[in-house]
Amino acid sequence: MMGRREFAVAGVSGVALAAMQGISRAAEDDPHAEHADHDAHDSAFEACARACSDCQRACDSCAHHCASMLAKGGREHMMSLRTCLDCADFCSAAAQMVARHGAFSQLICDSCAIACARCAVECEKHEGDKHMACAVECRKCEKACRDMGKHAA
Repeated sequence: MMGRREFAVAGVSGVALAAMQGISRAAEDDPHAEHADHDAHDSAFEACARACSDCQRACDSCAHHCASMLAKGGREHMMSLRTCLDCADFCSAAAQMVARHGAFSQLICDSCAIACARCAVECEKHEGDKHMACAVECRKCEKACRDMGKHAA
């Protein structure tokens, strides 16, 4: 005789089996659908990791320039120096986590996109300075992080 607990386990197992069969049948109908989703997922993660890495290097270079300008008395570069350093750290962490498809990829990319947007705004204030070019990479990284977020869930 089955008790309540055994009956419940049997019921849940039956539902799980039915769901698995449904997934299996869907895969049989279109065996490439799962691979296409996986490829798009991998592609979004790879593009994001690359954009984050590129942005990190651009922000580090920009921060170096800002430090030089600050040393020469260019006090208006203090905030861009700080934002570039912080943005580079966000981008570095995001590139690492996203490259390995980490569990917190979505979390770091949401934060990285915000950091990149803020850094770009700050560096765009120095539009006449050709060394303040990280804003372009920040905008690319912001977009890549937001695009990756659609695949991380």
